[in-house]
Amino acid sequence: MKIIKVIIVEDDKEIRQLAESILNNEDDIDVIKVFSTGDNFLKEFERIEVDVVLMDINMPGMSGIECVAQAKPLKPHVQFLISTVFENSTYIFQALCAGATGYLVKNTTGDKMAEAVREIYMGGSPMSTQIARMVVTSLGAKQTTAMHTHQLTLRENEILDLLAKGLMYKEIASKKEISTETVRKHVRNIYEKLQVTTRMEAINKVYPKSV
Repeated sequence: MKIIKVIIVEDDKEIRQLAESILNNEDDIDVIKVFSTGDNFLKEFERIEVDVVLMDINMPGMSGIECVAQAKPLKPHVQFLISTVFENSTYIFQALCAGATGYLVKNTTGDKMAEAVREIYMGGSPMSTQIARMVVTSLGAKQTTAMHTHQLTLRENEILDLLAKGLMYKEIASKKEISTETVRKHVRNIYEKLQVTTRMEAINKVYPKSV
């Protein structure tokens, strides 16, 4: 029996330990390493033999999407399965474009998580039902929104998403481990690129109501 070697990259200790426990209970899956940040994962990635990486998106420092974008070209055969609380089409499409081939929300049950690991290892593209539905329903709006989201860097999209959640500049700075002034610079760049002057204008332009 082939043992599928898995790495988990997740900054939340409780979620990380739960996922590790769930997957290690499967006879054909072995979690060989866990990381709390994408930066630490990238430092060791090339030296580790792995089949599937279970990757969080929103982590301190480097985001999961940036991490996949850098890691995938180093080992194209490794499959990246995104696991996140974010159910927004911007992150979904960015993750897929970066090289991820599966996308699950974190409330996915243990058996479904194991099934997703097996499916992605065998060449499939597992997605939670709600994610798959979102991909289908957002295709109509994708052509318009892509023009806007692709104007922004990954960091700018992250900050815009946090603005959309109602966070203040100081809260965003703390969450992303950057200075408040850096947040302001990113926001100014976002406004300039989207040709808007307020937070709500930027949010409405990037995240259409149909998504």
